[in-house]
Amino acid sequence: MPFARPRLARVEIHPRTPADLDACVEALAAVHAADRYPVDWPADPARWLTPDGVIGAWIAVEDGAVLGHVALTRDMEVTRLYVAPAARGRGLAARLLGTVRSAARGPVRLEVSAEGRAAIALYERSGWRRTATTRATWRDTTGEPAVLHHYVSPPAQEDNENSFL
Repeated sequence: MPFARPRLARVEIHPRTPADLDACVEALAAVHAADRYPVDWPADPARWLTPDGVIGAWIAVEDGAVLGHVALTRDMEVTRLYVAPAARGRGLAARLLGTVRSAARGPVRLEVSAEGRAAIALYERSGWRRTATTRATWRDTTGEPAVLHHYVSPPAQEDNENSFL
């Protein structure tokens, strides 16, 4: 009898709606329990997911469950990017970043704590360029002022193609 592969549900990425916020908070709680992101649990996590200046937010969903989240500010900064621990290793963070980059239609930037080694590896593997390292006003998981690495996205493929025109 031949081996039958289980049917894998398709992960969809789509704009976040207000109706998605409870599921986003649930996924964020799993991330916080695993990684302490955010370091301090917000009093209103749904509000935390939508800081001032957000112009768009997207979620990765499979079988109705939110697996990941990302937002973009009017300053073209990527923020509130996370993937639930059970969904890691499937390329969802890269897909979410790709969605943001497509929506922005130009370079975007982000900050990441030096404690976020897996995130840093993803950004650098994907061609993001570190532009600065600073100290944050908030504290990391050790209680020290967080070290933040600042990154800018690589040019989009269409930017590379258009640069020769």
